[in-house]
Amino acid sequence: MTRFWITLQQGVDFVLKNFERMHGGEIFVPKIPSVRITDLAKAYAPDLPIRIIGIRPGEKLHEVMCPADDSHLTLEFDDHFVICPTIKFYSLENDFSLNGLGEKGKAVEQGYEYHSGNNPHFLNTKEILEFDNQASL
Repeated sequence: MTRFWITLQQGVDFVLKNFERMHGGEIFVPKIPSVRITDLAKAYAPDLPIRIIGIRPGEKLHEVMCPADDSHLTLEFDDHFVICPTIKFYSLENDFSLNGLGEKGKAVEQGYEYHSGNNPHFLNTKEILEFDNQASL
């Protein structure tokens, strides 16, 4: 199993920055690191044995942030994705590829999905602990 990993401060900073980026109606998705649950267990309890119990009803293997069904609406920017609204705002041009900060995004491939399992950035056990130390400052 995998999960995304973000500090509270990073989440707040992302939201505040998106107030400057937004046109209105779009969904912002940060590009953040992932962790493997086994690495999380090793980081927090390195001396304890790990017992794999399998997936429980209702649990997901990975967190999905940009579903494949919305790939036709998804734009990729350097540090985030934008899922564009499906409604037309008649008072706006509806070009979400250029945001309020002048950052340019490009359409993702049809069927693209961003989830914690296919994320290119995974934290190792040392990085998980460093990340947590940073979060508690």
